[in-house]
Amino acid sequence: MRIQDNTVLACVDGSGLTPAVCDYAAWIAQKVDAPLTLLHSIDHHPETAAGWDLSGNIGMDSQEQLLQDMIALESERNKLKLRQGKLIMQAARQRAVQAGIAEPELHQRHGSLVESLIELEQQLRVLVIGVRGKVHENRTDKIGAKLESIIRSLHKPILVVNEAFKQPERIMIAYDGSKAAEKAVDMVVGSPLYRGLLCHLVSVGQDEQDAVFLEAAANKLKQAAGIKLISQHLRGNPEQALCDYQNRFDIDLTVMGAFGHSRIHDLLLGSFTVKMLSQSHKPLLLLR
Repeated sequence: MRIQDNTVLACVDGSGLTPAVCDYAAWIAQKVDAPLTLLHSIDHHPETAAGWDLSGNIGMDSQEQLLQDMIALESERNKLKLRQGKLIMQAARQRAVQAGIAEPELHQRHGSLVESLIELEQQLRVLVIGVRGKVHENRTDKIGAKLESIIRSLHKPILVVNEAFKQPERIMIAYDGSKAAEKAVDMVVGSPLYRGLLCHLVSVGQDEQDAVFLEAAANKLKQAAGIKLISQHLRGNPEQALCDYQNRFDIDLTVMGAFGHSRIHDLLLGSFTVKMLSQSHKPLLLLR
């Protein structure tokens, strides 16, 4: 089933962050007047009965019976996943309706979540997803196993949710002069999502040229209607400085570019994006 174009897509999995994902997605959909789609993906892992090792000296009849039992068990597991998925979707739909969405669209798919999102990318306006799913929801020091792959695979805005919904009043643009940072500035200038909010434009660096680029971006934001601006140039470790700034000024939402360096650079030095996802306690809107 094809979803509507320009949709706000919320990934729901029944984890503790699912209500917040629904709330943030509903907030965006209403502010930008876009349809809301709730997506649940059922990933059937490859450890199926056909792949199990039935070798061993247990006799042909016993092997055949064991294989049939395993196939039946796998079938029951899949039925349970389907029933669980329906319950998750019903709860998510109710949450979205309570948040003000009259008719959220429900979309359930089988297979890899990453592959599903790649297939749906052309219909997306923005993706909303929890920083970690149900499997890893108690590992607050880690991000979800699939999240990095999703961020690297898509080229649409991705809002990563890590706390209960709070109506944003103050946003921060983490500005570094990159193409993604310029895209973030242009998006804030042009989108109704940010009108009436206080915007902190913040850069971190030792180079004085950074302050020049920051001033140019600030001038662009000052010309936008309905945006109140504070501009700051900080020094120090980027992720620590930005997280400290978030806490000090009670920032509700941070907008930033994602994975600005090459994959090899990230593997050698660690990814700034991953560090921000791990250390920030506020939602991040990531742009590529």
